[in-house]
Amino acid sequence: MNETIAKFGYPATLIAEYEHWVVLLRPAQPTLGALVLAAKSDATAFGDLPAEAHTELKIAAAAIEVALSQAVGYAKINYLMLMMVDPHVHFHVLPRYDGERSGAGLTVVDAGWPAQPDLGQAMKLDDAQIAALTGWLKPYFA
Repeated sequence: MNETIAKFGYPATLIAEYEHWVVLLRPAQPTLGALVLAAKSDATAFGDLPAEAHTELKIAAAAIEVALSQAVGYAKINYLMLMMVDPHVHFHVLPRYDGERSGAGLTVVDAGWPAQPDLGQAMKLDDAQIAALTGWLKPYFA
């Protein structure tokens, strides 16, 4: 695993794993169910990933969309590839919705709806909340 994956709390935040990708709970939740889809590779450019990782990205994205649709009932989904601070290839995956959503004892408002996500309003989770939300989301990926 690379440093970017570790920074997002792996292994405590691990929700699903593929050959080339991991799906992690985002420890700061701008919307309920926000995830990080991170390449296991040491690549720091999207185009440097092997072809197999690009192929598997379709499988991972489809699983994410089904799971978050069931868990959160989003209206839209945003994939943000920012990679300014954390250099390895990864996406911030944000389910978007009007109002708020609740799960695992947390309620999160989508403060940016219907415009860009407001990452500055993200709810920072403690270890117990991370464990609860990760445990709540994992079965949607089974």
